[in-house]
Amino acid sequence: MNEIAKIFENKGVRRFFIFLLVALVLYGLRSMIDFILLTFIFTYLMDRLSTFVLKIVPINRNVIVLILYTVIVGVLVLGIVKYLPVIINEITQLIKQVTTFYQQPQDNVAINYILSLIDGNQISQYIEQGIAFVMKYFSDFSSFALQLFLAIILSLFFLLEKPRLITFTSQFKESKLSAFYHEIAFFGGKFVATFGKVIEAQFIIAIVNTILSVIALWIMDFPQLLGLGIMIFFLGLIPVAGVIISLFPLTIIAYSIGGFIQVVYILITIAVIHAIEAYILNPKLMSSKTDLPIFYTFIVLIFGEHFFGVWGLIIGIPIFVFLLDVLEVTNKHEKIKRK
Repeated sequence: MNEIAKIFENKGVRRFFIFLLVALVLYGLRSMIDFILLTFIFTYLMDRLSTFVLKIVPINRNVIVLILYTVIVGVLVLGIVKYLPVIINEITQLIKQVTTFYQQPQDNVAINYILSLIDGNQISQYIEQGIAFVMKYFSDFSSFALQLFLAIILSLFFLLEKPRLITFTSQFKESKLSAFYHEIAFFGGKFVATFGKVIEAQFIIAIVNTILSVIALWIMDFPQLLGLGIMIFFLGLIPVAGVIISLFPLTIIAYSIGGFIQVVYILITIAVIHAIEAYILNPKLMSSKTDLPIFYTFIVLIFGEHFFGVWGLIIGIPIFVFLLDVLEVTNKHEKIKRK
């Protein structure tokens, strides 16, 4: 027993086993992973937003939080009551349009080659999974609405009682669980600083991409703009691959409504928007430690999608960056750059 105790006195060994224990707990709670992720993402983003607003409007923090949540809930209710039926109808029409074009034989050799390329690289499978992911939540809306409502309520209570929660949790530092507290605090800090940062950046980039894309599509007279906007937003949450995947349904729709000239216009539009993301948004929103080589990005996305489905595409990169930070891979890279 003494030898085992001495092994666990080693900081690295203790940290590894506590990390493994946390991973096992999360695996045991995998049926609640949607709720856990929604709560964390919503809490983190709202905390960042309230901090930003507090710098502009220096009033009581809890008042700002309550106002922001009131606005968010009001927008959600308005969207559900007024726009949800329209969105469902547009997404349905969009799926029918792409499916009809995809299933019909085409006279053009280039189009047939592109369609065969889609089949060969399983891109159509990713598109179908993404659409199924969105439609699953729309079709099972009551379950998703309950999870979203609970996530909003839990995040609201967290932000309103944040100072008290920090004070209460700090009491574990001197308790018999102090070893767990220090290690979980270490992982928690790393998780918020990496996972949270990347998620925040992905959301901002996805929102900007969606706004610019919808404006461009509106100018080019594309149909079902709400449905296309939702598709672009969700695909925008997928680093690098999201832009490539969104090209296929957009080019199909462009060809069906305007021929090759419309396809050229949409390719130029996506290239310009992607350049804005790559050269303006990414350098400002992402730190150097989140700047992964494209090869690593695609490897993480492929394995993330295989094991976790569409959620893996969205959170795969943030989790990978978090692991790199825990292993001090990115820290070493930054130290080398400083030298």
